[in-house]
Amino acid sequence: MSELVAQTGVIFPDISGEYLNGQQTTLPDAPRAKYLILGLAYSKKAEDDLRSWYQPMYDSFVLKRGIMDSMYDVDLCFVPMFTGMKKAAYETAMNQLRKENRSDLHPYILFYKGELEPYASVLKMNDKAVPFLFVVDLNGRIVYSTSGAFTERKKEQLEEALDASMN
Repeated sequence: MSELVAQTGVIFPDISGEYLNGQQTTLPDAPRAKYLILGLAYSKKAEDDLRSWYQPMYDSFVLKRGIMDSMYDVDLCFVPMFTGMKKAAYETAMNQLRKENRSDLHPYILFYKGELEPYASVLKMNDKAVPFLFVVDLNGRIVYSTSGAFTERKKEQLEEALDASMN
């Protein structure tokens, strides 16, 4: 069970940003055609742990490489958040990540520059040292959340939440 169950049922606040491919968007843009898995990080340490989610989630939900992965039709987005003093590093970090990452991941990484509120309070993002992941339904409501670096167990719990809420 997720340690962040307090957010379940809460509407995810809109977040606007720029994908690494240059496209601007606002998420979760409800009502949606698909569920959305969103990962957020607002510190360097948390961003490093958020990166641990990139490949396994991309493999499962975009490439659908696992045995049961084809049953999930979801959107995926990772959001490094530049808030406070870190706003000045936004362009540099974006350019660096563009060089480091494969271009096939660019449509799944959204850069946010702005205030930490309302995200910290509404989403109960109390620990800046860890990333936070949310599963958002078609109406913008959070149906599951977790935090920290990727583990197979956390992915299984996320998939269980998708199974329960999509059926």
